[in-house]
Amino acid sequence: MARVPELTAEDLPEEYREDFKRLGANFAAFSNQVPVYAHSPVGMKYIFDMSMALRKTGNLSRRLIEIAVVAASHANRCAYCVAHHSTILVELGLDTDSVSALDNQEAPGLNEEERLVRDYAICMTERAWGIRDAMFDKLRLHFSNNQIVELTMRIALTGMFNKVNQALAIELEEGFMAEFMACGLSESSLPTKEPTTAANAAE
Repeated sequence: MARVPELTAEDLPEEYREDFKRLGANFAAFSNQVPVYAHSPVGMKYIFDMSMALRKTGNLSRRLIEIAVVAASHANRCAYCVAHHSTILVELGLDTDSVSALDNQEAPGLNEEERLVRDYAICMTERAWGIRDAMFDKLRLHFSNNQIVELTMRIALTGMFNKVNQALAIELEEGFMAEFMACGLSESSLPTKEPTTAANAAE
């Protein structure tokens, strides 16, 4: 159970009720989030709308974005986001072994570009202050400046979701683990509360 009660549209000021319903529909798979985030109607609206807006730009493939989201969520130990976005990665065609081992340095099943995105997401999450210029030299071989900035924003937004979910103890939706395992994923692949080690690419 979350640390604050879930709200309904009727609990919100009238000006945010349609946003609540719209976001609840657009993020139906994440149904435990919107009713908790709704305690801050402005935050609810703009955090989720930013997520949707960045997804719609088309500047980065959905698969690359989801790799970044899962990697950052692993680094932040957010089981909620890792579980949800791992199933999306499987739906996008990444095999279950690769998804389950995404936070391993070897990153089996990822190509060079995908591994770079994974490394950048982990480095940025664990030690954004310590990323070397060499990382950006590698990023520029694959991405434009616009794409790099957008990827950076998406990773940072993931961190916000991770921290809010964890601090407010938002749990996985009832029945979701059955869906998770039906994708061929294992509960053992979800992060624990033990800290991770920053990717070697930060060196």
